[in-house]
Amino acid sequence: MAVNPISLELEYEKNPNISREDIKVFRDWLMTQPHLPGKFITDLDLILAYHCCDRSLAVAQSVLDLHYTQRSLHSFLNERVVDRNIEMCLNTVLFALLPEYDVDGNNVLYVRLNDPDPKKFVFFDSVKTFMMIFDLYQCGAGTCLGGRLIIDMDAATFSHVTKIEITTLKHILYFIQECMLIKINGVNFLNAPYFMDKVMMLIRPFLKKALLDIINIHPVGDTSIFDIVPKRLFPKECGGEFMDFKSNTAYVIHRLKSNSAFFDEEAKKRVQESLRPGEKGVTADIYSIQGSFKKLDID
Repeated sequence: MAVNPISLELEYEKNPNISREDIKVFRDWLMTQPHLPGKFITDLDLILAYHCCDRSLAVAQSVLDLHYTQRSLHSFLNERVVDRNIEMCLNTVLFALLPEYDVDGNNVLYVRLNDPDPKKFVFFDSVKTFMMIFDLYQCGAGTCLGGRLIIDMDAATFSHVTKIEITTLKHILYFIQECMLIKINGVNFLNAPYFMDKVMMLIRPFLKKALLDIINIHPVGDTSIFDIVPKRLFPKECGGEFMDFKSNTAYVIHRLKSNSAFFDEEAKKRVQESLRPGEKGVTADIYSIQGSFKKLDID
């Protein structure tokens, strides 16, 4: 079940407003940046960056640089092997990529606890697994209108919240908002528990207004999510027609294990800070690098 990267021909067909000449100009710029892993960055990577930045070359250059700088800095984006920790994570947390778009044309990732035992929940491993699943999916699917994240809090307890590592939370929210190569167009919390206000207090300091504005909180029993994502697309345990939790977990574990070569290649796309033009040997400050460019703020 090794992933086959989406063909460039199909990407250009999907995006007639992106030309091969656009990507050649992007590539020419990339090869003038000695710190970036240009020989490992594919044309698909460039198309993804250019597309999510609304075809602004200047913004795409900045976001691409920041994207690979972040990948070089954080351990949850490195050492990407399906080991015992990742398997335990997938048996604890369900990550289901729903089979069709939502009504607005966004890809949908549904997340919830498989196992409600807080002792088995490791936030760092959940973030690492989420990024592995997303990267593998994006390689095969290519560009899209955007993404919607649905987090079902049905089995969550306050003990799970206390296990969220603030540093990891801060770094993944920064990455998602500033340089993930997809637009996040919606975040939905389902079955919001009594402590949902505590969850928001925890994450709010790390959210820009653009992301905060697209968060929707659904109380227990609220079915309005089905107006956005048809019920039939959800797993069977949620009343839908998609594969059940156990089957989805087995599928994701097998898919990740079958693509070790993909993650080996992805690991080569890392920045060499000693070669960065300008001041040498200085690691980019993740809170200020290219701060004038804000991907989610693009009109």
